[in-house]
Amino acid sequence: MANPASYRPKTGEIPTNPGVYRFRDPHGRVIYVGKAKSLRSRLNSYFANPAGLLPKTYAMVHAASSVEWTVVGSELESLQLEYTWIKEFKPRFNVVFRDDKTYPYLAVTMSEKYPRVQVMRGDKRKGTRYFGPYTAGAIRETMDTLLRVFPVRSCSAGVFKRAEASGRPCLLGYIDKCSAPCVGRISPEDHRALAEDFCAFMGGEAKRFITKLEKQMADAVGKLDYEHAARLRDDITALRKVFERNAVVLAEDTDADVFALHEDELEAAVQVFHVRGGRIRGQRGWVVEKVEDFSTPDLVEHLLQQVYGEDGDTHGRLPREVLVPVAPSNAEDLAEWLGGIRGAKVDIRVPQRGDKAALMSTVRENAEHALKLHKTRRAGDITVRSQALQELQEALDLPVPLLRIECFDVSHVQGTNVVASMVVVEDGLPKKSDYRKFSITGPAAADDTAAMHDVLTRRFRHYLQDKSAQVDESVLASDGQDAAREAAADNPAVLDTTTPAPKAKFAYPPNLVVVDGGQPQVNAAARALRDLGIDDVYVVGLAKRLEEVWLPDSDFPVILPRTSQGLYLLQRIRDEAHRFAITFHRQKRGKAMTVSALDAVPGLGASKRKALLAHFGSVKGVKAATVEELAQAKGIGPALATAIVNHFASDGPEAVTVPAINMTTGEIIET
Repeated sequence: MANPASYRPKTGEIPTNPGVYRFRDPHGRVIYVGKAKSLRSRLNSYFANPAGLLPKTYAMVHAASSVEWTVVGSELESLQLEYTWIKEFKPRFNVVFRDDKTYPYLAVTMSEKYPRVQVMRGDKRKGTRYFGPYTAGAIRETMDTLLRVFPVRSCSAGVFKRAEASGRPCLLGYIDKCSAPCVGRISPEDHRALAEDFCAFMGGEAKRFITKLEKQMADAVGKLDYEHAARLRDDITALRKVFERNAVVLAEDTDADVFALHEDELEAAVQVFHVRGGRIRGQRGWVVEKVEDFSTPDLVEHLLQQVYGEDGDTHGRLPREVLVPVAPSNAEDLAEWLGGIRGAKVDIRVPQRGDKAALMSTVRENAEHALKLHKTRRAGDITVRSQALQELQEALDLPVPLLRIECFDVSHVQGTNVVASMVVVEDGLPKKSDYRKFSITGPAAADDTAAMHDVLTRRFRHYLQDKSAQVDESVLASDGQDAAREAAADNPAVLDTTTPAPKAKFAYPPNLVVVDGGQPQVNAAARALRDLGIDDVYVVGLAKRLEEVWLPDSDFPVILPRTSQGLYLLQRIRDEAHRFAITFHRQKRGKAMTVSALDAVPGLGASKRKALLAHFGSVKGVKAATVEELAQAKGIGPALATAIVNHFASDGPEAVTVPAINMTTGEIIET
């Protein structure tokens, strides 16, 4: 860990202007981004007495090796730049509001020919309208009830295609909970209008539909069509059930998000109720670990910045009112920024009395319960992960904490389709965005040790190249920083022109490399690192037979107790690397075992084969085509068209047609 005094800038060098600052680690990664009204005052607070900092802030300043800053013209500019850099660099020490659970949304895929109603979680997709979030039980009941009145398609693409091919709808079509567009019972236009009505009802126009159905029911009764009137009565009851499920809490013209939080010294829980049309349409929660000694206004500012900056359209639109427990820092600038996102004025208010204050109290109670539940669930998990990492560090006698572990595994079938995987664990948790796949060919595919040497060489060669590039960029940035400091000293109004660093590359090494295998694989991995001149990355191997831990150039393994949390951690990492490698190997093997009569045509690659099949429908159609007809397909020129015709002509008129077959499953892919 670095000593903060080793990179502390001189007080006179730091401007007193507002600005944004970045802490970087020895590998050039941005690990923290912050803003300040006075850069000099804020940065000095990190270095004046490091021992008095909060634990996470203390760890941050000791993990960093340099600090940079950018002067801006106003606090609004600093707010915008801070958000931009947090989103770009994703610093590990910044306050990040994480969902305390994954909430489901009721989604309608309006971008499809036949829109589909379904329950969705995760990232939002373009062309899809979302309603919610809801609890899991409530959303299923709501969807099931509404499909009675709005029988929009809800089946998957596979079920839809099978019904379309067979001419028979699925069960929902028979029980009138789907209008069955798959078999032509309803036109695409009428089905889309049905989906629009579904969205309109969920968007708050329930009364319009209920009134319409009541008139239709009265007309049916007047015509003595009691059977139809009874069905309409049941539809009205269903709509009222959904409509009344969300209690009216505020005036009907109220659109607001009501935030409340409950915090202690280390963490804070946030809850929000989304009120639309005076009704609570959804609820959401976050839990955050504190890094700096943030006050409640600072937390509220960062909360609104992240929630609306990352996902401002989660609930249809940003509301007119944002109700918060305390006024955020820079409330005016924040309201101006949110107004730019919404395209209209946004009021940030603290309710003092009345219905809104009462609702705020209810949201606060939810936040209090959420923090208690989070601590109960996480206490054991954090303890076990910390214990596992500490046990592993002590058992292997490593001088550094295991903040990042990478595990490599090789997969093949009798030396064919050789692939490898790399999985990453940071702070004991998988980091799937950093997983990597490797295809291995040539001499490196001869055996497992050669493959392991090749994979480690490729992974760490890129690390050295990126590290060298980052050093060059940091030198240029440092020169620009010096020039900007001089300009700021002469003219405090001058904006720092330091070029922001590019997005962080995958250019930093792990503390520990784990390979799936015994002594030969470990020695191959260690040799690859030595060949590249890397001596600060430690290597171990985990052998499957007796779960032995092997070290490089060691004749005897390290035996961890069967109940060791460190051993459990290694096993989980090894199994995850094995799963990831097997998945990639199966994909590659499946592609390699797909054969087609078009494969032997010289100059015809995979993309052009797909273009031909899409254009002519089958291999038989390609064979029957002339040069002029072939040239009309995408990517097929006259020369290639002639080569295709000549290739099939050489087979003779009685040549047997060879369909494309997946040799793994026996499925005929082309006909």
